[in-house]
Amino acid sequence: MEGSFDFWKFLAGIGLFLWGMHQLEHALRELVGRSFKELLQRFTNRPWKGIAVGTVITAILQSSSLVTLMVLAFLGGGMISLSHSLGVVLGANLGTTFTAWIVATLGFKVSVSDFAFPFLALGTLTYLFVNSRPLLRNTGAFLVGFGLLFLGLDFMKEAIESVAEQIDLSDYLRFGLWVFLVLGILVTALIQSSSATIVIVLSALNAQVVDIQHALAMIIGANIGTTFTLILGAIGGTADKKRLALGNFVFKLVAGVITFFFIEEMIFVAFHTFKVEDPLMELVLLNTLINVFGIVIFYPFLGVMERWLRRKFVSDEPQGLSTYIKNVSTEVPSVGIMALEKEVDWLFERTLKFVKKLILKHHLPEKNTSVWKKIIYQPKDLLADYDRLKSLEDELTGYGIGLQEQNLSSEEAAQLTHLMHAMREMIYGAKDFKDIVHNIQQMEASQESLVMELHQELKQKMHRYVNELDKLADSPDELQLLTLYSQLDLEHESMISGLYGKLRHQRTDVPVSSLSNVIKQSFSGVKHLGNALDSRKGTASPPVNEGVPLG
Repeated sequence: MEGSFDFWKFLAGIGLFLWGMHQLEHALRELVGRSFKELLQRFTNRPWKGIAVGTVITAILQSSSLVTLMVLAFLGGGMISLSHSLGVVLGANLGTTFTAWIVATLGFKVSVSDFAFPFLALGTLTYLFVNSRPLLRNTGAFLVGFGLLFLGLDFMKEAIESVAEQIDLSDYLRFGLWVFLVLGILVTALIQSSSATIVIVLSALNAQVVDIQHALAMIIGANIGTTFTLILGAIGGTADKKRLALGNFVFKLVAGVITFFFIEEMIFVAFHTFKVEDPLMELVLLNTLINVFGIVIFYPFLGVMERWLRRKFVSDEPQGLSTYIKNVSTEVPSVGIMALEKEVDWLFERTLKFVKKLILKHHLPEKNTSVWKKIIYQPKDLLADYDRLKSLEDELTGYGIGLQEQNLSSEEAAQLTHLMHAMREMIYGAKDFKDIVHNIQQMEASQESLVMELHQELKQKMHRYVNELDKLADSPDELQLLTLYSQLDLEHESMISGLYGKLRHQRTDVPVSSLSNVIKQSFSGVKHLGNALDSRKGTASPPVNEGVPLG
């Protein structure tokens, strides 16, 4: 029927618009996502910088959800504080208003379909036939997304215009502005896109279905409703994810409720102060001012918000021995790899502490303990330390496997491989030392001069090597590592030769196999730790000598 509301055309318009936004988000993530992740990491050390960066990134990527996901990753990885991440979220809220400016400026001033078709044509052909290079394929996807966005807008606009004359506003005005506020919240919560809701409101305003007051009430509702996307994503998530979702909800709710009670005053300011007469431009200006207002009132209290949020969701803190990765989703692999790097560095530090403790600080069993118990004795604290190292390695390995399932660049895949290899080498080294604890106990219990001298010499050498590795951990140098390997080979052969030379003239109460095993596995353990540093910095590791146990 002429003038009837075409529901399916309207619904198709919403679908095309959302699909276009999805395509834009995915294409931009592939085209410039890495650059923005680096920007987000480098320039969020102050709350005001976080707001600025969040605004710029969201205005370009047109996805506050993507920006929030990156923020959560950096927050979980300990790379930015909660107060700085809240600043980024405030900026992201402002950045999302850029879509409304584009739509109000272009979507209702020119023929939208004529505007969309060239993008769809060029984008589709590029994506399908010139897709051998990722840059061209993602550029095609970007053009398709842009075209779908405006084609969906055209469908919604036509569907609403066709029924505009059939609607009597007097039937709805008697309910008051709060009904339109609730409607904006519900629609946005259902379709999970404040941008789409704003486009619907702009279409209704353009068709004169609603006036500026009711449109603004719906926009305020849309700003509140968009928080449900993050709230849904936080359900079952980490404590930091829930804190950020709660913080965003408080931002939107407080700013929305305050501005709702001053709708008439805001419209007066837009019309008389900014001299905006076009209702569409007035609406998008007011939408921007609402988010600016939210930034102004919350910026001074970000520190207070952080302290308040830190007391929330304590029971949801992730479990595990890791410090960084347990808060970082593998869905953001570039940040996940950065968090894994920090974990590997921490694992290396703990491994060195384990080796130092074994060499210098473990305690013998009581003197009245039987000889057999002394031989098989291994200190409980050392075994517990080793078990913790193994458990941490298992946790990191599981996370690394999760990262491998993501769409990694060749550089990220190589980096992840090096980190996984470094972890294995660290545990190999720790196991080499753990396995000779009982041999060291035999040597410490011996009264033979040969054994005592050998033990003292080995302890001094291992202590020196561990200290060298500790220094190299901060800045692994290939030449220094090669020098270390050469020294290990020479001193290993020297100690073995010296042992057998002395045994021609002296007897010992410790089996020769035990003494040689202590020497071999000690040097093997140090070499594995050197290999771990080599892998950590991304270079090939030399093979461990044949005959040296790998654990």
